[in-house]
Amino acid sequence: MTDSTNIHAAQRDRILAGLRMHGAAFADMGHQFGVNSGLHTTDATALVEILAAQDAGQPLTQTQLSHRIGLTGGATSSLLNRLEDAGHIKRARDNADRRVVTLHSTDGVESMIDDFFDPLAERMGAMLASYSPETLAEIERFLGEVTQTMTEYLSEVSQAPAHSQKQSE
Repeated sequence: MTDSTNIHAAQRDRILAGLRMHGAAFADMGHQFGVNSGLHTTDATALVEILAAQDAGQPLTQTQLSHRIGLTGGATSSLLNRLEDAGHIKRARDNADRRVVTLHSTDGVESMIDDFFDPLAERMGAMLASYSPETLAEIERFLGEVTQTMTEYLSEVSQAPAHSQKQSE
């Protein structure tokens, strides 16, 4: 290996480690949001997912939510019942197809999430302001490609047959 290959490999390793650390910090953030909100971590994660999809104009169905948070349909149903009983979400039938039920946050949820995440958003905004528009464009491109690469990989491995374990005699 040449020196430039070693440097590139070392840089790649540092970037991948940084992405792992970001993933861990993101998970910790969800956990702390749950603690601060009096919610189980999984319930808090589901609530954030429901609100994010709603804000994007694409409300989630129960099945979509279960895939996003990694729960079975039954576990997701129980989670949604808890969130609905607590007054955090409501279910609504789709106007175009009445069989489709989408998930929506209630009025107080957005302020609960904003109270927790807005100070972080302000700090992140201040941090990002130190970068040039060109650098930010590269970061956007990089994050888009990272997400696409991970999504494609997850799609492949989720369709691959599970490895069978050898049974010992």
